[in-house]
Amino acid sequence: MVLDGRRRLLALRLLKDAGRIDDDHPVPVFVETNRARQAAAAVLTNTAAPVHVADVIAAIGRMLKARLTVTAIARALGYGETEIRRLAALSALPAVALEALKGGRITLRQARLLARLKDSEEQAVLAQAAIDGHGLPEWRIQEQLGEGRITARDPRCGLVTPELYAAEGGRTETDLFGELPPVLLDPDRLTRAWLKRAGPLADLFEAEGLSVRLRPGDDEPDLPDDLERLYYAYGGLSEAATLVYRETRERAQAAADAAETALSGEAALDAVQTLVRARIAQDQAATGQRLAVVVVLKPSLRTGVEVDCYAPVEPLAEEDDDEDEGAEAAEGEASPPSMRTTYVAPQATAPAPETEGVSHVLHGVRTDTATRGLIRALAERPSVALTVLIARLFSCLAAWPPAPRGDAALAISASAFAPTGGRIIAGLDGVVREQLDERRRAWEASGLTVIAWVHGLDPEDRFGLMAELTALSLDLHEARTGQVRRTARAEAAEIAALCEADLSRWWTPDGAYLRPHSRDQLLSMLEAMGAGTEAAARMRKGDLVAWVEDQAAARRWAPACLSWTCGSESGSPMVGGDLADATEDPGPDETGAELGGDAEDGDGDAEAGEGGGEDEEDGAGVFMVTPEGEAALRDAAA
Repeated sequence: MVLDGRRRLLALRLLKDAGRIDDDHPVPVFVETNRARQAAAAVLTNTAAPVHVADVIAAIGRMLKARLTVTAIARALGYGETEIRRLAALSALPAVALEALKGGRITLRQARLLARLKDSEEQAVLAQAAIDGHGLPEWRIQEQLGEGRITARDPRCGLVTPELYAAEGGRTETDLFGELPPVLLDPDRLTRAWLKRAGPLADLFEAEGLSVRLRPGDDEPDLPDDLERLYYAYGGLSEAATLVYRETRERAQAAADAAETALSGEAALDAVQTLVRARIAQDQAATGQRLAVVVVLKPSLRTGVEVDCYAPVEPLAEEDDDEDEGAEAAEGEASPPSMRTTYVAPQATAPAPETEGVSHVLHGVRTDTATRGLIRALAERPSVALTVLIARLFSCLAAWPPAPRGDAALAISASAFAPTGGRIIAGLDGVVREQLDERRRAWEASGLTVIAWVHGLDPEDRFGLMAELTALSLDLHEARTGQVRRTARAEAAEIAALCEADLSRWWTPDGAYLRPHSRDQLLSMLEAMGAGTEAAARMRKGDLVAWVEDQAAARRWAPACLSWTCGSESGSPMVGGDLADATEDPGPDETGAELGGDAEDGDGDAEAGEGGGEDEEDGAGVFMVTPEGEAALRDAAA
């Protein structure tokens, strides 16, 4: 059994391969023949404790205080200068942080995270909290490190390449530990490079008569009050105008894909120019060909620019318009389809009321009694009642303008779900609204009253229309956490169970949904969908949002908190812990690391070379300074 000499044997092989010695080179070998000493040597070798990486960091700190250079330390210990510089950066941590590392209260990756903080007092406070069993709040450190940091994931980098940024004199800072993306230190130069890149686009469209505003930051553009943004609002375009809008929307999406592919090439500006034209055409078609007069270009990491179009505010039509003016307009050339098409619905023949010589009281008694008689008749004809109900919902939710309560026979009123500040999601309620748009145009083309048109539909179409109208009237919005509508939630749970609702069939979380979440909630989503969280934990908030969006789309995953069912069968945790069982978070474990956090074992994500071997998180496999190494250090110090 060879208990020692492996490194010497390897060195001899290197000398032999280099031709400096041959096979006959004498090597002194000591052979132990005493059984007791053999056993003692074997036991001592097997029970030797490895040097902990915290001790190595502390030792390198003492070497630096002795004015040894990084080069000298690397030469003496046989490690690369980069690894020594990383360990030297960790040696600047306060003693309590190294104590927490050695005691297993924090991992080596968490120690590297602490080392990035500039305030040593804050480092000591956080390390002491970890020793006391409270864990290390990584999210707080990440947010502090991410404040004001601009990385290559900034939207302006869609048009500005690293070469263009460097040409403007922009500086870049790389992470010593190689865990974080490079930081762009000169955001003003990045903005200047983006303006120079987007300037030719603006000049091109300015020459065509458009007013173009470049908005590289988050500030709102300074626009006149008589302008409004063009966007597609469901319900109002004619059939021809809707077809035009859909065609322009498809062209705009194709142009966006082409721009994304061409951004890194020489034809980037041509592709972006095509995209801007397609977006302008799409927004104009979305509002019935209203003419855009102002275009705002914003940075986009995916397509280079985002486009917002603005047009003058349309004056409200007055009710007492002159009839002659209306006739002249009808005789003139056909105008483009407007945003809201006003359709005058036909009315069925109704009996004239007897009001001659009838008092108000008598008229009220008559209409009251007649209403109660029709109630009895309608109650005995369920099919007719279904027709009347659907027709009333259609008049409230799909017809334009909606029929007011006073013009309807039923006392039922309904409104479409449209909370303040909300947005229509194209793949969810947008599909329903688009289907109702098609129904409205079919009704207008029929020339029938709403009741007659609904009653003439096939039973399948009638039930489909009822489902669309009923669905669009759902309102389970809760504006504040203290305004939980428990009864409405209970009904929603029953509806979801009957529908076998699964949100991931149509939608996965997008940026607009993800941005209001905290870093911890975003990381919880990654954990719930089975995606890795180690690399994501080191991202900035904006980069993390984009990463979660991509991972959710790849896995067709939607958060469990968006399901109205109980969700106990799937076992996936609710995002943000809204409905999570408190017993699932027992707090720090025996080693002081928080459950579900960033506890690492010896086979974790430790970087090769930072302290030595594969088990550097536990301190195993690190190097020791031999007497020969100490001699080399003394020589270097001298």
